[in-house]
Amino acid sequence: MANPLPAIVTPWAEPPGLGDMLEVAPRVFWARMPLPMTLDHVNVYAIDDAEGWTIIDTGISSTKSRDIWKSLLAGPMGSKPIRRVIVTHHHPDHVGLAGWFQTEFGADLWMTRTAWLMARMLRLDPQERPPRETLRFWQRAGMPQDMLNRRAAERPFNFCDMVYPMPLGFQRLQAGAEIQAGGRCWRVHIGHGHAPEHATLWSQDDGLILAGDQIISSISSNLGVYATEPEADTVGDWLESCQRFKEIARADHLVLSGHKLPFTGLPTRLQQLIDNHHSALNRLRAYLITPASAHEVLTPLFKRAIKTSEYGLALGEAVGHLNHLYQLGKITRHLGPDGAYRFQTLEERR
Repeated sequence: MANPLPAIVTPWAEPPGLGDMLEVAPRVFWARMPLPMTLDHVNVYAIDDAEGWTIIDTGISSTKSRDIWKSLLAGPMGSKPIRRVIVTHHHPDHVGLAGWFQTEFGADLWMTRTAWLMARMLRLDPQERPPRETLRFWQRAGMPQDMLNRRAAERPFNFCDMVYPMPLGFQRLQAGAEIQAGGRCWRVHIGHGHAPEHATLWSQDDGLILAGDQIISSISSNLGVYATEPEADTVGDWLESCQRFKEIARADHLVLSGHKLPFTGLPTRLQQLIDNHHSALNRLRAYLITPASAHEVLTPLFKRAIKTSEYGLALGEAVGHLNHLYQLGKITRHLGPDGAYRFQTLEERR
């Protein structure tokens, strides 16, 4: 009989308040930065390196976030300098203030190469209107024409809205590299799916994992596809990463994620994440007996109505699931006269 999977346990019932820090392990501290969206926070971490600090992720570039960091530095961080910033991936809530720490504090920036290139490229690409490639992507995803027309006339989200200017220069994180911080040796393991070349750090001296958005306790990370790489198989990349992490996951690992609460029970959580997406893929195959676009599969994929504020992320994730099934040869794809791809399940051969 197989051993049962361990329970998922969150050792802290509440997060630290804004402007406070909580020591989750010797010399490792947890803080939060606010986000102006439904998911209203991002977790950041500070590691005490005796003569200074290494911080993990930064929050978005906003006056409020900068003021919180200044308060932390003047208070619980003891006015010691921030010497190094490690960014797990390129999304604005994680990289937003990296350039500020480099410019104002002289901190060194450590990221994977792909994450740094993505962040700096997007930061230098402000757009007053969506480019034609984005409009084409939305059209092929089946976005309704009235919504497409409205979005075509609006200023889209820009990285420069939430990411501080990033100067040249960074130190590359690579799979298998080892980093010394807080009296520990941390080994880098790379995940994919939520963001390209997402770094996670696994302590070799105790059970800590700095997981970014690659592993979260109670929500599944968005696996969106965008116009930058419209044929990406984010779901396949995600499943491969989860399976690979299962080989080194332990029940006693304390996972310090980019959102929600730290937790133990990692093998169970990884299996949940794998099972969740296989269930979603199975729902899609059952629904696609009749051809449908990415827009048209949102409700069966997510098992609920999608709010306007969630629509962009949900549409990108729907494309990700459809791309996965299409590239596996499980569904067909045809471009309709309206410019939208519609997918249909292939009949299984007997």
